[in-house]
Amino acid sequence: MTAPDPVRAAKALRGAAAATLVLEGIAVLFVPRGIAQSGDGLNGFRLTVLLVLAVLLILASGLQRRPWGLMAGTVLQAPLLLTGLLNSIMWFVAGIFLLIWLYLLQVRKELLGSPFGEPTASGRDDEAGPQPQ
Repeated sequence: MTAPDPVRAAKALRGAAAATLVLEGIAVLFVPRGIAQSGDGLNGFRLTVLLVLAVLLILASGLQRRPWGLMAGTVLQAPLLLTGLLNSIMWFVAGIFLLIWLYLLQVRKELLGSPFGEPTASGRDDEAGPQPQ
């Protein structure tokens, strides 16, 4: 199944990807609170890693308009999942976000034919012949 208007579908899916990345960034910002209450505590390195990841996720949400923005968001899913090393509940939270991200890629593949490719115009106007003015 392909979308009747691939350009519009791609736009909607980029918006969903951007929203997911923003939510991931917000979730990462909650991790320092959990680490501070754990046995190891929060040190400067852990805080820096989490803040940089949160900023990268939020910046990647703004890059979804670019052709490579979806790939950047996909690459950031690995560090998000690895935050589980800092706080065990993040294995679950990041896993849920990863499943959502994979679902978005699957829907994109079904609607556009490729999870990362750029959509082309639907071509419906060409099939209908010349349009009266």
